[in-house]
Amino acid sequence: MIIDTHSHLYAEEFDTDRAEVLQRAKQTGIGAILLPNIDVESIAVLEQLATEQISCVPMMGLHPTYVKDNWQQELATIESQLFAAPERYCAVGEIGLDLYWDDTFLEAQKQVFRIQVQWAKKLQLPIAIHVRKAFEELFAVLDQEWTPELSGVFHCFTGSKEQVQRILKYQHFYFGIGGVITYKNAGLAEVVKDIPLDKLLLETDAPYLSPVPYRGKRNEPSYLIEVVTKLQETLGLSSAEIEAQTSANAIRLFHLEKFLTFEYA
Repeated sequence: MIIDTHSHLYAEEFDTDRAEVLQRAKQTGIGAILLPNIDVESIAVLEQLATEQISCVPMMGLHPTYVKDNWQQELATIESQLFAAPERYCAVGEIGLDLYWDDTFLEAQKQVFRIQVQWAKKLQLPIAIHVRKAFEELFAVLDQEWTPELSGVFHCFTGSKEQVQRILKYQHFYFGIGGVITYKNAGLAEVVKDIPLDKLLLETDAPYLSPVPYRGKRNEPSYLIEVVTKLQETLGLSSAEIEAQTSANAIRLFHLEKFLTFEYA
């Protein structure tokens, strides 16, 4: 079984063929797909998909690039959704910092990230972290908020070997590896060699970041097999070993035994 720990399968890019995408995922051996929320507008479609599909497990959070002038209202709505039924969600996510486009809302992003980390600790949920061009700023907040019971994943990890060592000090944090590892000049394959196998997770971030040979096209969960193949080549392990270990890691971090039937777990 393979678990896609980060996919926006509820996005409009899948509106015309979502059923077919899900069928291809199942045929490829994808046993579960985790759905991170991004903002208030995405809640309804995320919830609908998670209700209709037993293999789709939702998260709840406010994505950093959606932190704008109205962030307090957005965060209040997401807080209400999360705290009304925290048992429904496998994580607080996706949350974090993103300075790729601009730093206009950096201070607001930091505050929003900090608040959501505090929610996660209160509810005993892991966090799914989005970080882009902002590792040091994020580490500064996480160093202040970290406590030994906090757990989570650095989704779509593209950091350095030094950042791997920094993250490992947080103890219960994992690394989400997706299509970027297949990109020739990304350098991620060399970095992955420094990540313990029991800290690796698989993800697509669909519809974004398609692996080679689908780069430039819409990503989908079934393409995760290309990431497994690249990890085989990089780590010298069989696909069965990679699939078994990463699935066990995902089940452990997100407590997926609470969400999945025995057919999947």
